Amino acid sequence: MELSPYYQKDMECLHCKKKFKTTKVRTKFVKVEANETDFQPIYQNNEINPLLYNVFVCEHCGFSFTEDFTKYFTPGVIEIIQKEVANKWVPHSFGNERTIEEGIMAYKLGIHSGSLKKEKFINLAGLALRTAWLYRLQNKEDQEKRFMEIARDRYSDSYTTDDYNGTQMSETRVLYLIAELSRKIGDIEYATRYFSKVIEKQSTSIEPKVIEMAKERWQEIRESKEKEALR
Repeated sequence: MELSPYYQKDMECLHCKKKFKTTKVRTKFVKVEANETDFQPIYQNNEINPLLYNVFVCEHCGFSFTEDFTKYFTPGVIEIIQKEVANKWVPHSFGNERTIEEGIMAYKLGIHSGSLKKEKFINLAGLALRTAWLYRLQNKEDQEKRFMEIARDRYSDSYTTDDYNGTQMSETRVLYLIAELSRKIGDIEYATRYFSKVIEKQSTSIEPKVIEMAKERWQEIRESKEKEALR
């Protein structure tokens, strides 16, 4: 019997504590061929996209979360989520294989739930960036740009409040994403400022590849400015 790329995982909702099932992709089926300049993975097999399954959507109350969400709820937040999410939710499952549309919907639910829960900026930024990637797969440039801007702003918040500390995201990577997302949405002044912050870190950073990427983007910006000046 052929092994399916997908398997079902039992989850417990962080909010209502009820059990539900979610689909995950087996790691042996995930092969990354390349990465875009904002780290979007390009998979060998377009049909199997693990990004679609990052967000767990509780079918009972609608609260949506990822493995990065904390179990802790600040006082008063549970009531707000009950009012803004659970009371408006029509029970239905996101537990099976997802289309890109359903993946986007799950991320938006995750951003909504995470914002109400006051999750770390770094987590909200990651959700918004992945939403942009899914819109990119659909060639919906306006929506892609909208979510890149949200991601950029949340990464900026994360950098100023230092809330990426203790996560898998390094300072170099946060700075690079602020810069690169700014470049992609056409905010060149902001991009230039943050690329130079990345390049300043080259003697202390443990991510030489990200420093190199920043230098490449910086060079691209310079060349396009020179072309503009010649017109």
